Amino acid sequence: MQITEKTKKEILKFLKKTRKADLILTYLFYVEKKFDLKPVLFAKEKTIYQSLDFLLNKLEKAGKLYRETEIKIQFGKQNVNDETKKIYICPFTGKVFGDNTHPNPQDAIYDWVSKCPENKERIGGLRPKRFYVSEDPEIIKKYIKPRKEAVTKTVYSSAISGKLFNSKKSVIEDFKKSNIKYFTLFEVQNQNRYEIEQNFLNFIQEQLTEDKIKVFVETISKFTEFEPYLEKWLK
Repeated sequence: MQITEKTKKEILKFLKKTRKADLILTYLFYVEKKFDLKPVLFAKEKTIYQSLDFLLNKLEKAGKLYRETEIKIQFGKQNVNDETKKIYICPFTGKVFGDNTHPNPQDAIYDWVSKCPENKERIGGLRPKRFYVSEDPEIIKKYIKPRKEAVTKTVYSSAISGKLFNSKKSVIEDFKKSNIKYFTLFEVQNQNRYEIEQNFLNFIQEQLTEDKIKVFVETISKFTEFEPYLEKWLK
């Protein structure tokens, strides 16, 4: 067992910050730093994993993180189409509402011309609600604009929430915000509310042996900075 200068400083900083830290808590802090552990709780499974990367890799391999799917994106909505029989036209802007493309075309045209900035006319200080109406098929045809064809795009749906995202990265960011809670190794070892993923549990049990803790004590005893803490623990 080796303790680098960097790790030594981190442990000393931890001990000064955590005044009630005992030997086991300090040892687990050392193990956490040595193996760069960042345990996470996956709330949905109520299971703690050794790291976020481990969890994400496991979920992705099992197809439980996201799913690829295709959606069609339609560009714009036609105000007039081949089925339109009657249109309402703004004389100031040419804005048009069709009888089959708007639920209330007459109300819509009234509202439009009453607020239309191009409508400079005033009667009693108010904009007149003047507009044109046509049922002439030839007039109606002039207002039909061809729509762009729908585009098919690959997107990703979260296997957890079902929400759609533009990229895998966005799915993962949302997953981290909504489903993850970070733990210290000491918190993992001292909790009983959640399961610990089997590989991670085996690792903790391998580290928490009397022999390894004894070696840890022997190693830090070589540094005079730890003497006050060792005396307290041994008492």
